[in-house]
Amino acid sequence: MRVTKGGDGRVLPALPYCVMALVVVAEVATSTGFGLLPLMSLGPAFAGLVGSKRRTARIGALAVLLCVVLAASDGTLGRRRVYIAVVSVAGVTAAGLLAVALRERRDAELASVRNIAEVAQRVLLRPVPRVAGELRVAVSYTSAVAQARIGGDLYEVVVAAGGTRAVIGDVQGNGLEAVETAALVLGAFREAAHDEPELAGLGRRLARAVDRELDGERFVSALLVEVPTGGGHVTFLNFGHPAPLIVRADGSTLLPEPPEYALPLGLSMHGGEPAVPYSVAFAPGDQILLYTDGVSEARDGAGDFYPLADRVAFLKDPDAEAAIERLRTDLVDHAKGPLHDDAAMLLIRHREA
Repeated sequence: MRVTKGGDGRVLPALPYCVMALVVVAEVATSTGFGLLPLMSLGPAFAGLVGSKRRTARIGALAVLLCVVLAASDGTLGRRRVYIAVVSVAGVTAAGLLAVALRERRDAELASVRNIAEVAQRVLLRPVPRVAGELRVAVSYTSAVAQARIGGDLYEVVVAAGGTRAVIGDVQGNGLEAVETAALVLGAFREAAHDEPELAGLGRRLARAVDRELDGERFVSALLVEVPTGGGHVTFLNFGHPAPLIVRADGSTLLPEPPEYALPLGLSMHGGEPAVPYSVAFAPGDQILLYTDGVSEARDGAGDFYPLADRVAFLKDPDAEAAIERLRTDLVDHAKGPLHDDAAMLLIRHREA
């Protein structure tokens, strides 16, 4: 544990010295037979909470020295209680050194795991292109798990031969299995997005890959997006995912629903209608906000859902990344605490080339 901020960062390093100072004052102020010297071992005991082995050993040596000086000052240096106090301090110091060694080993292992997680994040949710032809792109990801950087939500943007394709999805469940499923979907999308000439073919290929691996045990809601070179319209393919939010240049909004909602990826064995592509106009000045249900279903203290359509004013910021960050901050403020589900957002803006 490394404490560098807040009240604990000031109190814990000073605690061993404060405790030993109190013992010194109490020992001087009371009679020689009161027997407070063993309490000097609290100094090295608290020293093991923070700092290095050298610091713990230094505080232990100081505690032994104080015991000897106090005993010499009141003429009890050769008595049994002094030896007991010195042995107690030495024993607690040794235990503290062992605790520090174990803590440093645990911190090193944790740092290694975090480094691996950072690499996994860059591979799984790698940075999307900020500029794709006439499009400007920004993303936001907020994990429901404290300090986690990746989870069950996914997104990707690929610039293909005929235009720009994007995907956003939400894996059922959480934990490592959800991360593995997200990696499966993203890998299949990144490969097929360059090969399939039509969005429907991309969807079928993605569905086959997911069905083959998941075998009906988990599922993924997903929304595929295609903006052809030159713009004019945008095509969606929806696999049980929340409808995209389109913000027109004049500030009006649209939530284009599919003709029929298809089942999420991984559930095709249960039947249902296949996903059908549908298109809407997409002109310069328009924006598309793709999101997962961690955004639309975030609740405040009263249980009210996040009013996403009422927050489009945040998207007026000319900087796409600043706009989506303002929206993310407002989402967290609405929840008044940690989100209960991962929340991913992908903002696509149509700008003149």
